[in-house]
Amino acid sequence: MKLRGNSPAKVDEKGRLKIPAYFLDALKEFGNQFYITSPNGESARVYPMKVWSEIEDRLANTPNSAEKRAFLMRTSYFGQVAEMDAQGRVLLPVVLREAAALTGDVAVLGNLNYLVVMNDARAVERIKNEPFTEEQEDALGL
Repeated sequence: MKLRGNSPAKVDEKGRLKIPAYFLDALKEFGNQFYITSPNGESARVYPMKVWSEIEDRLANTPNSAEKRAFLMRTSYFGQVAEMDAQGRVLLPVVLREAAALTGDVAVLGNLNYLVVMNDARAVERIKNEPFTEEQEDALGL
């Protein structure tokens, strides 16, 4: 499964994100459970539970470090298990919704094996203010 592209969506008044149909088929192969979290509170990451479990397994085999503690603290603070309902909606954690301003219009971005959900205005601003340079492209070997 490769999640790619952008699909605009809305977060309703109850804090539910309707997963765009564009991503739904790819996600359904992983079932309807997700771990929704963030390492920084600026956006939400929607991980299929299988993908999140693989991350936890890697972390469990990683020596304890300041980076590991910081990542786990933040992803636990902002994180919550969510189950997709019959309409393809997931409930975003309240703490994360507030921190990342995830209400109304959002951008849902594919990030290979998880989705990133950002306040649409913040996503546009970040793209404008943080250009992707040729040096970054070269560092990726593209």
